[in-house]
Amino acid sequence: MNIISVIASELAVTESRVQKAVELLDEGNTVPFISRYRKEATGNLTDEQLRVLEQRLNALRNVEARKEDVRRLIGEQGKLTDEISAALEKASTVSEIDDIYRPFRPKRRTRATMAEEKGLRPLAELMKAQGREDPLKEAARFINEDKGVTSVEDALDGAKDIIAEEISERADIRRWIRDFTRRKGFIATKGKTEEDSVYRLYYKYSEPVAKIPSHRILAVNRGEKEGFLSVKLEIDAEELVSRLKSNIVKNRACLWSPYLCDAVEDSYRRLIAPSIATELRGEATERGEDRAIEVFGGNLKSLLMTPPVKGKVVMGFDPAYRTGCKIAVVDRKGDVLDVTVVYPTPPQKKEEEARRVLSALIKKHHVDVISIGNGTASKESEIFVADMIARMGLDVRYVIVSEAGASVYSASKLGTEEFPEYDVSLRSAVSIARRLQDPMAELVKIEPRAIGVGQYQHDIDPKRLDASLEGVVESCVSSVGVDINTASPSLLSRIAGINARTAKNICDYRSQNGLFKSRAEIKKVKGIGEKAFTQCSGFLRVPESCEILDNTAVHPESYGAAKALLAEMGFEEKDFGEKGADFVSSVKEIDRQAMASKLGIGLPTLNDIISELSKPGRDIRDELPQPILKSEILDINDLKAGMELTGTVRNVADFGAFVDIGVHQDGLIHISKLAKHFVKNASDEVSVGDILNVRIIEVDAERKRISLERVFENKE
Repeated sequence: MNIISVIASELAVTESRVQKAVELLDEGNTVPFISRYRKEATGNLTDEQLRVLEQRLNALRNVEARKEDVRRLIGEQGKLTDEISAALEKASTVSEIDDIYRPFRPKRRTRATMAEEKGLRPLAELMKAQGREDPLKEAARFINEDKGVTSVEDALDGAKDIIAEEISERADIRRWIRDFTRRKGFIATKGKTEEDSVYRLYYKYSEPVAKIPSHRILAVNRGEKEGFLSVKLEIDAEELVSRLKSNIVKNRACLWSPYLCDAVEDSYRRLIAPSIATELRGEATERGEDRAIEVFGGNLKSLLMTPPVKGKVVMGFDPAYRTGCKIAVVDRKGDVLDVTVVYPTPPQKKEEEARRVLSALIKKHHVDVISIGNGTASKESEIFVADMIARMGLDVRYVIVSEAGASVYSASKLGTEEFPEYDVSLRSAVSIARRLQDPMAELVKIEPRAIGVGQYQHDIDPKRLDASLEGVVESCVSSVGVDINTASPSLLSRIAGINARTAKNICDYRSQNGLFKSRAEIKKVKGIGEKAFTQCSGFLRVPESCEILDNTAVHPESYGAAKALLAEMGFEEKDFGEKGADFVSSVKEIDRQAMASKLGIGLPTLNDIISELSKPGRDIRDELPQPILKSEILDINDLKAGMELTGTVRNVADFGAFVDIGVHQDGLIHISKLAKHFVKNASDEVSVGDILNVRIIEVDAERKRISLERVFENKE
């Protein structure tokens, strides 16, 4: 298999671009570094393309390794032929390779092996040959009570067992049956209970295995696991077996034909069908997992890239009932100013006392925004906060934030180390406040799969999910960049080329030597050699540096080119920030291709340098929609069909988007209501954090369900 050619075809790019990317990966370069600083080499392959490339590269190399392993195992048995070698070379999947190896695998004791032990192989060969012999007379010659063959029927049954197993081990037959079943098979489910459940739609349901959407196969699997559903793969077995018999039984008029037909049918129903069903369900599940991981990754990326609410003093409000609402006030840098606990919610409902305590804190610390977690008692807390703001005339807004993973962080070793003086619940309030100020910096402290923005993430292989999500986090952090003088170890460890130990070393160095004064100083940290510096330096910002470029995404290897560009355009390095507007105006006039050649760099690198010099120190998240800050409240009982509202997308699944419209229950926009055109997957249209105009279609207050449709501006 030409791996480079296969990947190039799948990505629809040239082989040379794939070849260069593979070389860079094999040299130990990280995906963020390659996608940002080696664009000329890869022809601008994106971060997403490179991650797919890396994944497929590993998978296809595993296929090749499996081929070599099987070739060796068959060779050790002295049975490797040119035909087998050619078949192995042609195989493109592990299942195809395993089909080829199946006849040579060490066998467990089966009906066929027991028949072989009874000496029935010659009878099986006669049956396969489909000659003119009388089967009953031939079988009689194999009766041997010492070997357990006591009758003609015993002998014929044993011969059929041998043939059935041989048929089941033929790679060409298994491949044909697999393809036939994949094309014409159905996933069929039945309810195992009369009880109403979330799986009631699947109590009598079937769908082609080739077309079943990812979220449905995962839902069916979970329903089966929880005992609500029985699931099987159905196929028109009569048609399949008939065609199989036609392929194997060449002479229907011969006396051996009925026995051979029995062997064919037994082979399919007993030996092939169950394993093919398992394989195809596994394929469907893998497709479902792949899509679920993709959806989770996209949602996680959108959540991590939520614009920070900068320069605000924030009150974190962690709602609860019996144990009270935990409060933490943090300053503009995220340092904790105050903590307390109030009890405005049932059962205590000490609203007056809570208003007095919180208003005092708001005034004392000049709180700008109250960040309310969206968990238990969130709605009651929001009602209380909105009433408090109105009743006491406070100059403060509030916002609902996702508190997914906050409790995980609070109870973690990291949370304990960061705030040893606070209990678990108060740490959670701090996290809720900070995740408004800088969502990324706070969310990287939490295991990615604990952040609830996926579909069926708990049904996915944790190792596969974690590997994918870690890549998403690394890409997001690297694309934004990190201030090395303020970043936590958690944030630093997500930068390409920096691991957890090196991140700790950076923070230790900072504590012992003060703030970093330049990017070059990073090399003094234990664990950061030239290679690590090359990988990470472009993603680290040093605002305190005398070298202005140290606070941009321009890589140190391109400093010379950046300074030469400024000189060519009549600017000095020291004033390019102040004269940014002049620079932007001037740069429009240049021939970029000619300038790139003059500077000795590629056009993609020149474009990136110009972008950074045009907006030095920019945060790409600032260009995204800001969170909605509110001061008033809605209840689900206030909602009526036809009302138009503005909401924030909280989660996206293939079948629709969940939107926070200011009531306790998120509303669902089904994919059929997301656009004016056909939508296959909701993530093609919206992302977590998007601000949408929506219209209410239906409200079911009893079941707490809100159906929405997207409203588009009339541009006529």
